[in-house]
Amino acid sequence: MKLRPEEVEVARAETQAVFALAGDPEYRDELAGLLASLDDEVDDFAALQSVVELGLQTGRIRALYGPGGEQAALRLYRRLPNGSEARASADAVSEALTSLRGRALDSIRVDAVGPGAFTLTVAVDGAEVSVRLDRAGARVSSVGA
Repeated sequence: MKLRPEEVEVARAETQAVFALAGDPEYRDELAGLLASLDDEVDDFAALQSVVELGLQTGRIRALYGPGGEQAALRLYRRLPNGSEARASADAVSEALTSLRGRALDSIRVDAVGPGAFTLTVAVDGAEVSVRLDRAGARVSSVGA
């Protein structure tokens, strides 16, 4: 994958920051390989995903590079395997919820099911869709008629 210039800028700075703190020699080697490939073609996504996800989840990218840097990192994330999977998961949830369109809403509730994990349940005209929301993303957990 060829990165855009603004993506390279954020990815390089974040990778250098993580490299400076990494103690595991194997991980440092991965990060060094990533740094060497950023200007050309990145084909090993594991290190890049971990660096981008960490920077986005902690808010570090927005804090250091502002909204523009965060948007560049988000665009990059969406092109990486984990980001593509998250988008596909969100699309599947949206499709399931769309099946409820036009029906009378009976109830909607959010339940906490664990640390950082929630279930959103929407009931309409005798039909019910439950969506699990957690670190793994959003996914349909049950559909009932």
